[in-house]
Amino acid sequence: MNKTTHTLSLSEGDLNRLMLRFSLPCILSLLISSLYNIVDQMFIGNSELSTLGNAATGVVFPVFIIAQAFAWCFGDGCAACLNIWQGKNDAQRAHRVLGNSIAASFLSGLLMIAVIYPLKVPILTLFGATENTLAFAIEYLNIILAAIPIYILCNMMNSIIRADGSPTFAMLSMLLGAVTNIILDPVFIFGLDMGMTGAALATVIGQGVTFVLTLWYFTKTKTFKLTLKSFALRPRALGEVMGLGVSTFITQIAIVVVAILSNVQFSKYGALSSYGADVPIAIIGIQSKIFTLVLNLVVGVALGCQPIVSYNMGAGNTARVRALYKKILMLTLATGLFFTLLFELIPGAILGMFGVPSNIPNPEDYWRFGKLAMRIFLSLTAIACVIKMNSIFFQAAGKPIAALVASTMRDVVCFVPLMFIFPLFSTSIEVLLFAAPLADLLAGIVTVGLCISFLRSLKPKAK
Repeated sequence: MNKTTHTLSLSEGDLNRLMLRFSLPCILSLLISSLYNIVDQMFIGNSELSTLGNAATGVVFPVFIIAQAFAWCFGDGCAACLNIWQGKNDAQRAHRVLGNSIAASFLSGLLMIAVIYPLKVPILTLFGATENTLAFAIEYLNIILAAIPIYILCNMMNSIIRADGSPTFAMLSMLLGAVTNIILDPVFIFGLDMGMTGAALATVIGQGVTFVLTLWYFTKTKTFKLTLKSFALRPRALGEVMGLGVSTFITQIAIVVVAILSNVQFSKYGALSSYGADVPIAIIGIQSKIFTLVLNLVVGVALGCQPIVSYNMGAGNTARVRALYKKILMLTLATGLFFTLLFELIPGAILGMFGVPSNIPNPEDYWRFGKLAMRIFLSLTAIACVIKMNSIFFQAAGKPIAALVASTMRDVVCFVPLMFIFPLFSTSIEVLLFAAPLADLLAGIVTVGLCISFLRSLKPKAK
């Protein structure tokens, strides 16, 4: 395969300009994707559903994360394969991997429907639903789940569009879907008084708009062409994709585990406190989405630069990869520190965007616990951002083991055990809040070691 203008720019173009060109649309795409849940929660929180409605969306949130796990596993892994092969001047296998990844993404959506729908009550209860929020959560889930294959395909194909050299189109397709959602939310929730059903319908219709646009793009791709043969099952091709995408999958599943465990533990120990069970669930649900929004800024930079990293690793341009790594790391630290200051200085203003509590016994408990939780739980956000950024970068560089370690250390190895260890010393719900910053600190130490090892491995290409 001859080098195209697109691939030449990856190896020779100015890094700052390339980062802006690829990362900005990716950041916007991920932020827009996050808006689907956040906008729903804002409108719900400011409606008569208030705190209980917000708690219900927080309970359903892990379903979105599971869907993203499948989408990004196949999407990011496939994108990395495509760009690495371009760097090696060998992209003949690309269309087969792409076709298999698309088929696998759709089938994973059907699998989620088959598993979750008949078990929705016990699953939502496991996710932290209480007798006050279960009906709201079921109403929201029923509609969201029906469209989950489309949601997975949208996110999966968005990664491929970026790797194909069209990050702006990827962003615009997500933007139009999000704008549709934002317009329809107040119409359905307030104008038509459809409550949780209205919020879910607005989200699904918005996703449908994005899906139509991504399908249209796949008829006009730049570096590959799909045929019916592309979709013939090839386990080896899927294995290559999953080898590079598995760290993303595990990271997302780890987020699900953390979300479930957080809901269960905060509900359990919240019931023993003056706050009750529903207030902590609502607060943690809001924080999860805010935290995801911040991480998506960091992921957007690293993931947006994935084509540059993968191509230059394939081409052996390690000096360029090292320079790019340092630039992304500095941006990540700056982003994390900025938002940490916001969480510490104005937690009340951030919570206020999600409505004023009105359907709980003691609204003042909502504000007291919310401010405390944000200042403690998110106090080391900067370190969490660095951990996430490294996981994505290692994956793009074709280092699946390092990516896997970075992606599991914070949530699986550190956070989960701490959520069980802390209650052994105190049943106070406030103690649980320290699990996140301690997990960030411990995982951050390991990530520094991975960073040093990775940079040392980037030896100059032999002449």
